[in-house]
Amino acid sequence: MGRALTNVETSLFLLFVAITTNSGLVSWMSLGLQGLDIIQNPQVYLVGTQPLCAQFTGLSKGQFKLCLLYYDHIHYIARGANLGMRECHWQFRHRRWNCSTLADNSTFNNVLKIASRETAFIHAITAAGVVHSIARGCRDGQLGSCGCSRANRPQKLHRDWIWGGCGDNTEYGYRFTEGFVDVRERENNYRRGSREQGRKLMNLHNNEAGRRAVIHKTRVTCKCHGVSGSCSLITCWQQLASFREIGDHLKDKYDGATEVKINRRGKLQIKNPRFTLPTSRDLVYLDQSPDYCVANELTGSFGTQSRVCNRTSPSTDGCNLLCCGRGYNSFKTLVKERCKCKFHWCCYVECKTCVKLIDLHTCK
Repeated sequence: MGRALTNVETSLFLLFVAITTNSGLVSWMSLGLQGLDIIQNPQVYLVGTQPLCAQFTGLSKGQFKLCLLYYDHIHYIARGANLGMRECHWQFRHRRWNCSTLADNSTFNNVLKIASRETAFIHAITAAGVVHSIARGCRDGQLGSCGCSRANRPQKLHRDWIWGGCGDNTEYGYRFTEGFVDVRERENNYRRGSREQGRKLMNLHNNEAGRRAVIHKTRVTCKCHGVSGSCSLITCWQQLASFREIGDHLKDKYDGATEVKINRRGKLQIKNPRFTLPTSRDLVYLDQSPDYCVANELTGSFGTQSRVCNRTSPSTDGCNLLCCGRGYNSFKTLVKERCKCKFHWCCYVECKTCVKLIDLHTCK
């Protein structure tokens, strides 16, 4: 059995489950942030995992069963959700929408109810985070139902090199995440061609795009063995890419996301036939993004007022774009930073603290 979840990890897991559906979002987020202190309630281990899984009120029937069967996976689901949310914040740190809604317990989470390209990215990056986390957990021997990768030897691998080692199990991570994340959507049967069915298909498509991003970026890594670096033996294995690389990939997919609509046959189709058909690795969305320039509780926008901007940048972090043409305020502020660092043998670095005056600009 896996170790106990902390309050933070439990909240992240509950928040992840909320994100994977477009229904009951506000109530789910409220429940998730209440937390579940397993350390203070160790009796859950005495009666099995069912009382614990029952705490996750918003789990669908299929997810509840998976919770019972794979309880040791919950920590890794929470870790993957956290990984995805942190990457979302990084990728959008200089944008009008900076992914702040994911960490905020307020009605501003209404942004997740809109079938926009931002919601598409959230589904993709979170699903990718869970694949990444589960695959690494398998490799580290922390999960009872999987181990090292059993991927086939690549055809182009040098014939003298040994295909072995303990690779990240992306195959299992993909399959488990597909089952856990998608089961909630697949349990819902909506009227063919309805708005609800369109959102369901959009969510499934973007979940898949996130999972495939991890598979697509997985690489073969090799290591030399031998006396004095002679490299008389080379072993190779399957290794996950850094999650930053996966985040960069999905951010590109966000920038090139395709607007779609649900047709009468119950299929998604591109809204503008002049555009290229999206593949299973591309992101799709149903609704145009709301205006993130000003705070709007109904759409979940925090606005950009008081955001720090770069006065000289022509990009999205520039004061002109980030402040939406409203202008900006400038002032000077003192900042402390490490400086004049010296390495001492052995083995520590000693630094001084320097104070300098910088110009700071914030949106009006």
